[in-house]
This record gives sequence, structure tokens and C-alpha cells, in this order.
Amino acid sequence: MTRVGVISDTHLSSYDPELARRTAEVFDGVEMILHAGDITDLTVLDALEAPQVIAVAGNMDGPPVRANLPVKRTVKVGGFKIGLIHGWGSPMGLPGRVLGEFEGVDAVVFGHSHRPTNLIKQGILLFNPGSYAKGFRGSGTVGILELGQEITGRVLKL
Repeated sequence: MTRVGVISDTHLSSYDPELARRTAEVFDGVEMILHAGDITDLTVLDALEAPQVIAVAGNMDGPPVRANLPVKRTVKVGGFKIGLIHGWGSPMGLPGRVLGEFEGVDAVVFGHSHRPTNLIKQGILLFNPGSYAKGFRGSGTVGILELGQEITGRVLKL
């Protein structure tokens, strides 16, 4: 069983030791971490420890982040293809919009709405871990994808 950590919407302005401590616990033993955007500052990624950290830029990310990260990408892991994107617009209909951005994937990981989502649509897992950031419309959650015979997701409250 391959495990992948998933985080989105950190909305931090610099490296955060609390993020490092909290994610080290819940992401212990993961093969990689996917960050679905709204990182705000690239040093935030330094707090995520895994053999591989893969991220995309979100709508709240400024020019330095956007210059270094794509807005979407496809990641291959454990025999599966995962689309990674932040998302945009209203939370209503967001899963369908992000699904339309990818072809031939087994899952789409996204963020933006700050609302955890874990559902299957057209045979594809649509997974949003919610937002690491708490406060106004923040869920204070992250996620784990488990890849075995199939790909499944779990949302974890921090």
C-alpha cells in the first residue's frame, strides 16, 4: 500500500515550524506529499518532509510562486495517474470543473474551496483535503491517499 499526503490552502507567508511538526506526524511514512495550491510563499514547502513534494500554484499565490510552479500537473504514483490542480471560481460545481481539466487520470486532487471533498465521479476519485489554514471558512484538515488495488482518500482533522 502506497500512501500520499495531501495538503492545500496553507495560506502562510513563510516557513512555519508548526506546519512542519503537525504534518510530520500525520504524513509519517508517505511516499510523497501533494500540495494543491495557495501556498502563498515557496518557503512553506520546506516544512513538508517526504521523499518528494509536488505542488501547484493557486489563485492566492503571487508572482514568485507562479514563476516556479505550474497551475496544474499530472503525477504518476503506485500505478495511478493523479491530476493536481488548485481550482477556481465558486465552490459550487468545483469538482466538475477540475475534473474537466484532465483526461485519463484515476484521481484529481484539488483545493480552493476550503471544503473537504472525497467522492467518485465518472469512476474518478475527486479529493480535496480542505484547508490547512483555520479561521474564516478554514477546515483545519489535510488528507491521505491510499493506493493499493484502488485509490482511496481520507480527510484528517488536525
